[in-house]
This record gives sequence, C-alpha cells and structure tokens, in this order.
Amino acid sequence: MGKVELKIEIDQSLLDEARSVDIDIQTLALDSIRRAVAMRQAAETDVGDAKAWAEENAAALEMHRERIARFGIFGEDLRSW
Repeated sequence: MGKVELKIEIDQSLLDEARSVDIDIQTLALDSIRRAVAMRQAAETDVGDAKAWAEENAAALEMHRERIARFGIFGEDLRSW
C-alpha cells in the first residue's frame, strides 16, 4: 500500500510542545485516523444490525405495544409516584 502526502496546518507552538514531549505526530495521526475509521464502521454495522433486528421482530414488538395499551405496564398499580 503506497503512501500519499497530506498537508495539514497546526499551530507552531502546539507542534513544538508535542515534539518537546516526544510525540510522534505522524504515528499519532495515522493511529487516530485508523481508530476513527474503525469506530465509524462499527457504528454503521451496529445501526444496520439494529434495523435488521427491528424488522425481524416487528410483529412481536407490535404485539407487545398492543398488550401494554390494553393492560398497562406490569406493576403499574403498585407504583406510588
């Protein structure tokens, strides 16, 4: 996999401070981008899985809603608030 050059702008004082505490800017940037991509892909997968689950269980969810509408929530008569 080849690499491409990327131009970013950063405050000189921040860059100097990062270098003074031995932060490797290039490695940090690559790791951060990889982590952000992985998190975004995982979130998209989670949303897709949730939608698929809701579609697969739509009938049961509707029956549950109807039961609550008809009989109320379990233990509702015991609540004191």
